[in-house]
Amino acid sequence: MTKKTVSLVEMKPGETGKVVGFQGGRGMNKNLENMGIKIGAEIKKMCQQFMRGPVMIRRNNTTVAIGFGMARRIMVETKSGTKK
Repeated sequence: MTKKTVSLVEMKPGETGKVVGFQGGRGMNKNLENMGIKIGAEIKKMCQQFMRGPVMIRRNNTTVAIGFGMARRIMVETKSGTKK
């Protein structure tokens, strides 16, 4: 099992990972924190809309839609080699 760091838009639907960083300013970080997305949070990518549309993720029992621009700045550590 290897770990790799990718942006949220690069994850495959159904893939899970741990948030390891944000490439944005204070305002973006605050918005994400208000949605429950913090560094160290476990998230699952549910789906991504066509043509740079929003990305749907699940955190605990909550599903959140994140715009493409913000999603590409969220860095996630995924575990490859494990399929469930």
